Amino acid sequence: MSIKTITIIVITILLTAALAQNTDRVPFAFLFSNFYVSKLMMMAVVAVVAFILGLLVGRPKKAKFDIGGYHDNIQKKEDPNTLSDEDRDYIS
Repeated sequence: MSIKTITIIVITILLTAALAQNTDRVPFAFLFSNFYVSKLMMMAVVAVVAFILGLLVGRPKKAKFDIGGYHDNIQKKEDPNTLSDEDRDYIS
């Protein structure tokens, strides 16, 4: 197993143990309202939101393809060495 897999397993076990130990209800204030919610629910919501944010931030960016620059590089007319030696012999 790789280090990454072992780390994920350990974090999952620790998160599960923490969630199992915190099932009591606590007051929670959000904006202008106060309500009671279990610690289990709040910790689970925070874990899911953190996971989703980690995926969004950690994903690789898509490379932008410059079709105009690609076409210009292929169709260069300024380069005087576009003819092969065989073509030069034929012309002269």
